[in-house]
Formats: sequence, structure tokens, C-alpha cells
Amino acid sequence: MLINSINIVHKMSRLSKLCGVMVLSLTLLVNSGQVKAQDSVAAAGGGPAAATPAPSGGGDAEKGKALFTNNCAQCHAVTEEVVVGPGLKGVQQRTPGKEWLYKWIRNSSAVIATGDPYANQVFNKYQRIQMSSFPNLTNADIDGILAYIDQASAPAQATVGGDGAQQARGGGGAGGDQNGSGSSISGPSELFTFVLVALLVVMLLVLGVLLVIVTILSRAVTPVAVTDSTQTPAPLSQRLKEGLSSAFNNSTLRSIVIWLFIFIATKESLDGLYSVGIQQGYAPKQPIAYSHKLHAGQYKIDCNYCHVGVNKGKSATIPSANICMNCHGVIKKESPEIQKIYAAIEQNRPIEWVRVHNLPDFAYFNHAQHVNVGNVQCQTCHGEIEKMEVVEHRSSLTMGWCIDCHRKTEVNTKDNAYYDKLVALHRKESKEPLKVANIGGLECSKCHY
Repeated sequence: MLINSINIVHKMSRLSKLCGVMVLSLTLLVNSGQVKAQDSVAAAGGGPAAATPAPSGGGDAEKGKALFTNNCAQCHAVTEEVVVGPGLKGVQQRTPGKEWLYKWIRNSSAVIATGDPYANQVFNKYQRIQMSSFPNLTNADIDGILAYIDQASAPAQATVGGDGAQQARGGGGAGGDQNGSGSSISGPSELFTFVLVALLVVMLLVLGVLLVIVTILSRAVTPVAVTDSTQTPAPLSQRLKEGLSSAFNNSTLRSIVIWLFIFIATKESLDGLYSVGIQQGYAPKQPIAYSHKLHAGQYKIDCNYCHVGVNKGKSATIPSANICMNCHGVIKKESPEIQKIYAAIEQNRPIEWVRVHNLPDFAYFNHAQHVNVGNVQCQTCHGEIEKMEVVEHRSSLTMGWCIDCHRKTEVNTKDNAYYDKLVALHRKESKEPLKVANIGGLECSKCHY
């Protein structure tokens, strides 16, 4: 009996050592998996190494795409689908000709006023909705728009090595992860920390339990001094109680528990301090249930159409009710949510939207500088807004997050003479691409003044 119990004690001791080795192996495995996952993301196009090259912009269709998105996409589709106006697939074949299209796009009202039969037919067919005039568009601009329509409405060709549809819309998704999108970088690291802490806790618990068992068994198998043949050993319950008491009084186990408590308390305190003032995950309920997923995602309405200040001002601006009524004066007028817009207009009061992204007053940020000059995509800071039913504060927008972006982001110097001298000076000192950090992007006065 005594020999068997001693063997059990030795086996439990070896088991505790084996448990420590297994936990260490799992830790290394998780760390290796994290590195491989990051490499896989980079190889699949999620990292800077696989960034999509910028379009050349040399063709009329490329120029036409930007013009179509900013001026036409809100009312027309490049397919046969009817949005507000007719679908534009094959528009050159079914209209009187290109010269007629030049006049119609620049001033449709004037063409209708001449009594043109085709113009009046289209006007009456689509509920007599007056098309906006674009007098500033040149013939070359309109040719570019028509070239883009023909290109976009052409049958999709098979793409070797991947899903063509996914590749076609890769530009929008890549924009959201240009700098890792904050959460994309921090996600694997936080997961790794969580798994490591969980493994540490499990290991300590297992070691503690093994220590208790070893102590109990050691006491249980200790020979009892018998002075009299009639004297019996103490009951097993009493010996177990003594064993547990001894285990809790063990200095090693007590030190493990104390240090574990200190570690968890310190980590939680630091995490709490770092999260002060950060609204990541904030998604308030708005007075009108506006869906970016429907408008920006399904109907692909360009952000610039509603947020008109994003290219020319510090703020992107909140859309006015008039912008909403450009479409909803005709579409879904009976919807309860749209009726809220009508009520606000009739009562001459603003719609009280709840602000989601709000930087502190001491931090300066200019949308035009980033969007218009830097060509930064909306998804870089705001996440995949085209997939959000309710807008959520996705990125942390902390100072460290912004500085990290400035350190990694290359300055868009193509076809911009303003940067020519800066690029020349930079190339004398470094072969690396010119980044925002190299042109003062890390200076305090850039954001704090």
C-alpha cells in the first residue's frame, strides 16, 4: 500500500512537469500560428506587400468612371436597372446620337423645350422627373463617361486564379485595410495575449491542484506511529482536512495566487487607462434609420454625394434634407422613415443626427487634406462603411493610431508638381519611398496648435 501510494506521488509529480511542458509547447504553437496568419494575410492581399496598384488614369474610361460616380450614379445604373432614371447600358445605341447626348447631358430642359420627340418620350416615361444639368462637362468628359458605361456594362471575362467579381471590387476593400485598419493589426495580437493568459491561468490551476493532491497523498501514506495494538489511525476525512489545510498554508501556492492576482489587476488597470476617451465600438441610435449598407453598399452611392464638404473642407459635413429629397421626393415616399424627413422640412427644423466620430478639441484633422490631396479612402479611418446597417466607430483614432499611419503611408506624389522638390531632396538621403513622416507628419504642431 505504501509503495503504491509513493508511486502515485511520483507519477503526479511527473504529470505536473509534463503539464508545464505542454503549456509551453502550446504557447509556442500559438505564437507560430500568429506569425503564419499574418504572413498569410499579407500574401493574400491584406498587407502592404499586396497593396493594389493605383490606376494609371490615362484612359478616358478611368476619367469617366470618376465623373459618373460623382455626377450620375445617384440616379442611373450602368446596367439596365432603373434607379431614378433609366439604366444606361447601350445608351448610345438607343438615343439619336452622340451630339444629341452632349446637349441632353448639359441641359436636358432645353432639349425638352424644343419639342424633341425622344426627349419628351423619356421625360414622360420616367414620371416627368427633371434631370440635373451639367453645363461644365466637356465633350471629352462625356465621351469618358460613355466609355466607362460601355466598359462597365460589358460581359465579365473569366479571371484566372481567383474570383473576378471579388477582384473587381478589391479597390474598395483594400482601402479599408490600407493601414491595417487599426483593429486588423491589433486583432491577432489581442487574441494571442488572451490565449497566452488563459494558458497561464490553466497551467497555474493545474499545478495548484496537483500540489494539493500530492500533499494529501503524502500525508495519507505517511506511516502512523502505533504504540498500542488497539490504537487505530486517524479517520481518512480528518487526514484529508489536514492535507487541505497544509496545502493552503503552502508558501509556494500562496505566492502563485498572489502574483497571478497582481498580474491580472495590473493588466486590467492599464487597459482601462489606455481606453479613456476612446469610443471604439460606439454605434448610437439615429433619429432616422439610415442604412449605409443599402445606400453606399447596394446602390453604390458615392460618399461625396451626401458628405459634400469632404473634398474641400475640414469637416465632411452632415447631409441636408434637400440631398435626401433629390431621390426620396419620388422614391419610397410612403416609408415611415422618409416621412420623418418630410416632417422636418415642413416644420423647418434640422434632423438631429447623433455624431459618431468626435475628436477632442485639441486635435486638428482636415478631411480635404486627407481625402482630396492624400487620396485616403473613407474605409481607412471609418471601416467598411458600405457594410454597416448602423454606423459604428471602428478605428480607435488615437494619437498612436494616427502616427502609425503617418509612418507607413507613402505620399501620393504622382502628377503633383508640389512634391517634386521634396521628392528630389528625399532621394538624396534615402532610397525609401517618401512617406508622410518625412514631410513633417510627426511634428506636434501638425495636429496640435
